[in-house]
Amino acid sequence: MTVLDTLLDPLSRCLNAEASRRIVEYRLPPDMQERLDVLADRTNEGTATREELAEYDAIIAATDFITILKVKAKEQLRASGN
Repeated sequence: MTVLDTLLDPLSRCLNAEASRRIVEYRLPPDMQERLDVLADRTNEGTATREELAEYDAIIAATDFITILKVKAKEQLRASGN
């Protein structure tokens, strides 16, 4: 269990069923997914600028956070029988 996971566990218990469902259903907006794909390609090719690397890292950190939050929301829904 990661530190972020541990910190989010108690907070996720504050979510109601509707909020949990909305979190689980969340997807990156198409333009953000497209930008992430471009940055990933540039990073893998070694052509990303420092600014692009920082942007890529920020998006990855945010999506990691969202992924953990989604897991917690799913757990909350299961625990509440929804």
